[in-house]
Amino acid sequence: MTAGLADKLMTPARRLGRSALDLVYPPQCLACDTPVQRAGTLCPGCWRDAAFIHGLTCDKCGVPLPGEDDGVPVLCDDCLAVARPWGRGRAVMAYDGAARHMVLGLKYRDRHDLAAPAGQWLAQRARPLLRPDTLVAPVPLHWWRLLGRRYNQSALLSAALARAIERPHCVDLLRRHRFTGTQDGLSRQGRFDNLSQAIRVHPRRVPAVVGRPVLLVDDVMTSGATLAACTEACFQAGADAVDVVILARVLRMP
Repeated sequence: MTAGLADKLMTPARRLGRSALDLVYPPQCLACDTPVQRAGTLCPGCWRDAAFIHGLTCDKCGVPLPGEDDGVPVLCDDCLAVARPWGRGRAVMAYDGAARHMVLGLKYRDRHDLAAPAGQWLAQRARPLLRPDTLVAPVPLHWWRLLGRRYNQSALLSAALARAIERPHCVDLLRRHRFTGTQDGLSRQGRFDNLSQAIRVHPRRVPAVVGRPVLLVDDVMTSGATLAACTEACFQAGADAVDVVILARVLRMP
């Protein structure tokens, strides 16, 4: 029996199992406790509250910009003022409302179920950045923080994205070899200084990155300091190109 035929034969059983599970544990909205018809979706209220990014965006960090998208890359004021070492960047949604609830749930409340649908959203935004040999990798956590949290939320996202786009995933490509603490409360320059030389490519993963494009994945981008440090580490190890995709982008208030 082929794998494809087995999958087709198993589909009704899987559907029955899913239906039975839904009777015991009815699916809820990804961002709140409102019941929904299908697991992995948002309720109408949270869908309206989730600021998905579309249209004209900054080619480096993914923030939405006024105007029409005519296919010509444009940069936001931040990316004109701050050098971004990566090539292109995309973001799924603004870090506010339902997006903030989802990110915090994934990050601090063991909401691993958010990773699969988020991976599909990331895939939609990342497709223009893909090359045939793109390697997907997450922004790393320091081992001390990983010990306390038990998982890296960015690795959950990058694994789901890699499956969705059918590209190889290297969960330990990067290592945060120095504990940097929290970035909260630091100025923009302070964030960049705090991450300076704190991230490196794992020595055993250098052959996987040499001459290859890398797609970095993170849950939230604020200043871009972490992504910049990861990008520089990839280039130092011999990467051919580095792009980034993030679930949520913190927007500056006007």
